[in-house]
Amino acid sequence: MTTVTIAVPEIHCDHCKNAIEGAVAPLGGVQQAVVDVPARSVTVTYDADTIDRGALVRAIEDLGYQVPTGR
Repeated sequence: MTTVTIAVPEIHCDHCKNAIEGAVAPLGGVQQAVVDVPARSVTVTYDADTIDRGALVRAIEDLGYQVPTGR
């Protein structure tokens, strides 16, 4: 398993938390997705052989959040 923390500066409330976790957690290969509202980030544990970081970022961006490049 691989764990990555992705910065999402626009996270500011429980709605953001629920939306992002709800979009990322069900993706194939994702074991866990946890949003930290105060840190404005999401930490994802996933199987890198099944899904890559780019797919995780796309799922977040598809919700309308911006993920800074390289974060």
